[in-house]
Amino acid sequence: MHMVWEAALEELRGRLSEHTFVAWLAPLRFVAFEAPVLRVRIPHRFFADWISPRYLPDLLETMARLSGEPCTEIDWVIDPLEATAPRASSSEPPAGAASSQEPVSAQLELDAPEPAEVRWQRQDALAARRASARPQPRRPDRRTGELPFGSDAPVADRATPAPRVSPPPAVAREDESGDYALNPRYRFDSFIVGPSNQLAHAASIAASSSPGKRYNPLFIYSKVGLGKTHLVNAVGHRVREDRPSARVLFLSAERFTNEFISALQHRRIDEFRARYRTGCDVLVIDDIQFLAGREQTQEEFFHTFNALYHADKQIVVTSDVYPQQIKEMQDRLISRFQWGLVADIQAPELDTRIAILRKKAETESIHLDDAVALFVAQRVQSNVRELEGTLLRLAVRADVEGKSIDLDLARAMLGEPTHAVTDRQTSVEDIQRATCEFFGLGMKELLGDRRHRGVSLPRMIAMFIAREKLRLSYPDIGRRFGGKDHTTVISAHRKIGALVLTDEQVQRAVDRIQKKLGL
Repeated sequence: MHMVWEAALEELRGRLSEHTFVAWLAPLRFVAFEAPVLRVRIPHRFFADWISPRYLPDLLETMARLSGEPCTEIDWVIDPLEATAPRASSSEPPAGAASSQEPVSAQLELDAPEPAEVRWQRQDALAARRASARPQPRRPDRRTGELPFGSDAPVADRATPAPRVSPPPAVAREDESGDYALNPRYRFDSFIVGPSNQLAHAASIAASSSPGKRYNPLFIYSKVGLGKTHLVNAVGHRVREDRPSARVLFLSAERFTNEFISALQHRRIDEFRARYRTGCDVLVIDDIQFLAGREQTQEEFFHTFNALYHADKQIVVTSDVYPQQIKEMQDRLISRFQWGLVADIQAPELDTRIAILRKKAETESIHLDDAVALFVAQRVQSNVRELEGTLLRLAVRADVEGKSIDLDLARAMLGEPTHAVTDRQTSVEDIQRATCEFFGLGMKELLGDRRHRGVSLPRMIAMFIAREKLRLSYPDIGRRFGGKDHTTVISAHRKIGALVLTDEQVQRAVDRIQKKLGL
């Protein structure tokens, strides 16, 4: 049955995107199969919530077909390491914790009885008891603003006293609720959900509904302008709506660093630590990659993270890269970022971009025709911020010229798109032709079976672009590249995906071909 399970996964791999398979199906572990019940181990309870409505029917159907026995039910089992590894420092398990071998549904029921207010009070008391020791401040380094390790001399003992100034506050400006101001426009109901951000959106809702209890920490990463700041603001708003007395601290990693340095310089480190370790219920840190290379700030954030995590306070972090790709970040911090759920946001698809434009037009009271929305969405593909900015520039230009926003105005401002995706077959052929032109190959060579690097590398690059930009299935791409097997396409996608990050020549080739096609 293990072999049947592996065969079923391999078949499903060809139907799904590589990212989806690696994120959701690859971590599953076969336990047993007693028809009609399939028993599967999962690393986190969120897997059951996410997989069941999306991929479970295909999984059960494939297992039934390959095994020749009925397979209609599934029994999810949480991996024992998920329940114990992150909290190894705790001498006792949390009260009411379920057995790691019980199905997800049973564990969720055990979590339910404790009222929210009782839990918050218990967490506040626990955090207060676990406040860490407060070392004396030392003189910061002139270049980085941080203190060197091993220097214990108080500032007052230095030969040259610092000039007398009024100490600025150790914390940033707050809003009327006593917390950092959240952007009022960034809420869940104004966030457009699509395949590119569905996971991050669902995880954010779950984390805000049960702060500190599920998906803690929540780590969201994406390129600039794709909506991660919107989501983490929405988390803060939802927590406040459900519990108005909750303390939500939202700030950038840069501000956290500046406040830490200011607190050291003005001997207010006690206030700083009390605020972040015992005085907040939800801590949201935006752009955590800013801490890279700042050893002492990372040290402070590490202890802050531990204090909040063991007090069951929610931690939400954003970055522009996957945790392990953050350079000059302590391994122990990277490890903790992966304790909870790591979710990414990809560039929005065409339909999602059109929906974003319509929502922005509605919010700004801009009349936008469907044809104009389609044109702009095809033309601007990089990120949401640029997409919304383009719409506002169109509105301003129309107002200045006394015109309405029509297709002629959009074309005059943006120019005709160099390539519009209207048909998948034509689009694949365009990618193949552009690749041949870039590398000086013939179409017959590209679609042939030669494995010489001068031919195989361009072929893999073309397959990679077709997969990334057109979202075709692996078997479909294989058919359009001379009848290649889907495993060949999977291998090409993986190899080029890795080379794009490490090989400048491959990265340049992919970028130039995509720009030539307007992708």
